[in-house]
Amino acid sequence: MLETGEKLGAFIVPTGLGASIGGYAGDASCQARAFAEKSKLIVNPNVVNAGVFSGISCNMLYTEGFIIDEFFKGMLGLIPSKHNKIGVVFDRAIPENVLNIHLNTIGAVKTVYGIDVYGYEITKEEAGVEFYVDENGFSTGCVKNIETVFEASEKLLNKGCGALAIVCYFEDPEGDNEDYANGSGVDPVGGVEGIISHAVSQKFLVPCAHSPAFEDVSISSTLVNPKAAAEYITPTFLPCVLLGLNNAPKIIKESGIRIENLDYLVMPYNSLGSTPVFEALKRDIKIFAVKENTTVLDVTKDNFFKSGRIIEVETYEKCLELI
Repeated sequence: MLETGEKLGAFIVPTGLGASIGGYAGDASCQARAFAEKSKLIVNPNVVNAGVFSGISCNMLYTEGFIIDEFFKGMLGLIPSKHNKIGVVFDRAIPENVLNIHLNTIGAVKTVYGIDVYGYEITKEEAGVEFYVDENGFSTGCVKNIETVFEASEKLLNKGCGALAIVCYFEDPEGDNEDYANGSGVDPVGGVEGIISHAVSQKFLVPCAHSPAFEDVSISSTLVNPKAAAEYITPTFLPCVLLGLNNAPKIIKESGIRIENLDYLVMPYNSLGSTPVFEALKRDIKIFAVKENTTVLDVTKDNFFKSGRIIEVETYEKCLELI
């Protein structure tokens, strides 16, 4: 528990693994918000990011995946924060018309929500992002020039920014992503987005999240599954990132909210092969594996010798009742 006596939980949906809940566009938000009504809740951006929408609430700690792993290892602490000064890094490869849409987006978010976006930097060189879904069904990719992203990030941090939104240019996906649009496939860009944010977070230890920019900024009129719909009605995914980073916790090596304060971890049923799960098992922290949420992985309670601390539940609703 926290010093206030409030419970602390972690609600994680891994990125790029086709989670049936949380693998699309903010479609785990309703479930996470229900948990956040009962306890302080660490969430990864994948849980609440939804294009021009966001499922973030005031009782959530919006925390990037690398930082979450280090938190679970006991290496880092979190300090709740409000109204972070946000800097935005734009990839040099983004066309001017697409960049202008994102700059208008920043203006709109600042005006409506009062978020402190200090300014932006354009990378000196193109980041060179590639993405694909591999033979195992995992979303992944590479960044050919992450150093140029680091350089622009450092400029913003030196100007006093305390959080970073990274916007890299992505080639438009080849063909229509029908499986994803129908709510049954893997987000093809989610994996490499995680790679980018992990790299920046590891380098600078600041709140960070990524938003992709595509050349095609038209809004689709095709009917899609509601789970994916938020990404089909907007030319930019930057608003949810700015809304999440606004109150994202600061990162500290000593003190702050620590793994020792954590009461429980909630994960999809068959994606238990991750640092948070391994570290929670070491520390006898309760782990809830939710059967209504599955991924392309097949790592369940049965894969663990010390499985007594892993509690399988049918639904998020039942999980919340137990907590």
